[in-house]
Amino acid sequence: MIDFLEVTERIRTILHSTLKKEKIYDRDIAHALKLDPQYYAVIKKRKKIPYESIALFCQYHKVSINWILFSQNPMLLD
Repeated sequence: MIDFLEVTERIRTILHSTLKKEKIYDRDIAHALKLDPQYYAVIKKRKKIPYESIALFCQYHKVSINWILFSQNPMLLD
């Protein structure tokens, strides 16, 4: 089963390198996924993974969706 917290930690890793911020907050993840921060709080509580938003995030950042969801290498796409 795909773990919501692991997925968000991998997204946080990408955002940490792109945003150059010391701490990445939930609202940063919500904005990166193009989700309302309040909606993100709801899905975080329910541990519901927003697959479509993650797919678009991966396309934009050229990151493998397999790495985000399953921790499979390689992380970056060419």
